[in-house]
Amino acid sequence: MIQIFGTKKNADTRKAERFFKERGVKYQFVDLNEKGLSKGELQSVAQACGGIDALPDPACKDRDLLTLIGFLVPEQKFEKILENQHVLKQPIVRNGKQAAVGCQPEKWKEWTK
Repeated sequence: MIQIFGTKKNADTRKAERFFKERGVKYQFVDLNEKGLSKGELQSVAQACGGIDALPDPACKDRDLLTLIGFLVPEQKFEKILENQHVLKQPIVRNGKQAAVGCQPEKWKEWTK
């Protein structure tokens, strides 16, 4: 089943929901403000997307935290992102072991064929 992690106010998250709704694909929405990714989920997403560096949103409002994350070693970076999931690019869409970060309708199309 498709999982969409994001926030209700995020435009790209709403696009992801609309994309799957229009195609009649069932999905589970997880609001990052209420319940974040577990440690295992974050590891799985990082692996599927090419590493932990692919996950932070460069347009995030928390500039100081983004700068700090940029200087940390990978293990510390992972823990800091796990604690501060508001810095993640949204939406995070999971399909089993596969994942896409940000608005990626081309990739989502492959999953719905």
